[in-house]
Amino acid sequence: MERGFVLPRIGTAEDPVRIGVLISGGGSGLAALLKHQLQKDCSHKTALVVSNRDDAGGLNHARDNLVDSYVIQIPEHQDRVARRLQHEEEIHKHLISSNVELVVLSGYMRILSPWFVRQWKGRLVNIHPSLLPSFPGANSHRDVLAAGVDRTGCTVHLVDEGIDSGPILAQRSVNVLPDDSEATLQDRVKEVEHRLYPETLDLLCSGQVTL
Repeated sequence: MERGFVLPRIGTAEDPVRIGVLISGGGSGLAALLKHQLQKDCSHKTALVVSNRDDAGGLNHARDNLVDSYVIQIPEHQDRVARRLQHEEEIHKHLISSNVELVVLSGYMRILSPWFVRQWKGRLVNIHPSLLPSFPGANSHRDVLAAGVDRTGCTVHLVDEGIDSGPILAQRSVNVLPDDSEATLQDRVKEVEHRLYPETLDLLCSGQVTL
């Protein structure tokens, strides 16, 4: 196993791994995950949803599926470092109190601090809309189109202290079409994300991932 990573325990349908999902927006990925978890043999279940925004549409998916959800907004301290630490400590507290075993980032639009990553390293997963290590960062679709490549996709990876640099668990590719805009490319990649992410969590939570 790569240094510092501790993977989650092996779950079963009778005793699934408890997942906490962090979101910032509409939650289409969360909706796909919740639908996937309705399968009777699923080895994981969503126990908690946390958003840093009170207008995040994904909160409705949590409520509709009777999943506990919280809005934890950024505190209004003037000190940026203290503000970030307090925010992440509050999230961490809710994850622990909900007995969360695996944290899933799903459209969460904040970079997590090294402190938070260390608490969950190996049990903190993200999906990125490119074929990493190509096109990391917040503007992947724009960068893909600017580069003129004909293939892109998405990557599920464990989160480390870097930016989109953790161990890759799975990837899936899509074609870049000549008339693609950022919006059309994003929509097509999202369709793939919504299948790949739950499938990869199946592998991780059933002990089929090794580092």
